[in-house]
Amino acid sequence: MKAARFHQHGGPEALGYEDAPVPSPGPGEVLVRVKACALNHLDIWVRQGIPALQVPLPHIGGCDVAGLVEQVDDTSTGLKPGDRVFVAPGLSCWRCEFCLSGRDNLCLSYRILGAQVDGGMAEFVNVPAINVMPIPRALSFEQAAAFPLTAVTAWHMLFGLAKLQPAEDVLILGAGSGVGSMAVQMARAAGARVLTTVGSEDKVEKARALGAEVVMCHARDDIAERVLRATDGRGVDVVIEHIGPATWEQSLKSLAKGGRLITCGATSGPEVKVDLRVLYMRQTTVIGSIMGTRDELLAAAKWMGEGRIKAVIDSVLPLKEARAAHERMLDRKLFGKIVLTP
Repeated sequence: MKAARFHQHGGPEALGYEDAPVPSPGPGEVLVRVKACALNHLDIWVRQGIPALQVPLPHIGGCDVAGLVEQVDDTSTGLKPGDRVFVAPGLSCWRCEFCLSGRDNLCLSYRILGAQVDGGMAEFVNVPAINVMPIPRALSFEQAAAFPLTAVTAWHMLFGLAKLQPAEDVLILGAGSGVGSMAVQMARAAGARVLTTVGSEDKVEKARALGAEVVMCHARDDIAERVLRATDGRGVDVVIEHIGPATWEQSLKSLAKGGRLITCGATSGPEVKVDLRVLYMRQTTVIGSIMGTRDELLAAAKWMGEGRIKAVIDSVLPLKEARAAHERMLDRKLFGKIVLTP
């Protein structure tokens, strides 16, 4: 099969388009013929190398996959060749205390497809049968590949952790990102008032089209000042943060008393400064988030199928242009997801 993979960590030039062995499914596994694979910023980090993450080399990235069941040996799964499916990117054991209590994203052996194991930037991918789900009828393969990781992450942050309520104000950083574009839509659909940020002027109207009432631009606006002005000096109830030090201080200043900041990423760096006196005097809650539960992914998929939210696709490129796709993501000029098709 053809695959986009790297033999050592490095820049986009480390990615090669080459022949690789077709994986063989073992017990409880399914071979999926990939029809579409969406990129996430995690693919950049995995390629560059994360010290705490053991990545087998050579490696095939790609967390978000949609395609057709190619081979399944266990008929008890209910799957059959030709079924249109998408893949849940979180790999859990389903035996530990966290999995059994419905918190499978806290699994003691939690892994992510395309990170610790080979992913979908190839013609075929091998996945546990329990991770294979039917694509909602209304969705194309490209749309089905463009939502799982970002949708489950946004859902978990907004509803699982922040407990967002109708009529609350929420600031969502980076509406042009995968998580941001999903979170804006979800928060609006839930009845919240959405404030968001974008990196350039050409993205402002696109963010408004997703349901944001107030859109700020990093290049021209003091985010916290604009938020306070838009909320009559009160601040927002929730901040969805995934950028890190470049926006951290502004995010905290944007919160109302008793506000909740949920963070799932650090695209501008891993370290921030926090004045603890501000946290306890304003009774601020800061919560870290990673991925989401299987139940939350199913809820997001239901909303996708009903058209309440949609996958925002920036561009669709052939798999052989995976290096160019990584470079476009690094340029931060995209709005939504980049999807690769074999």
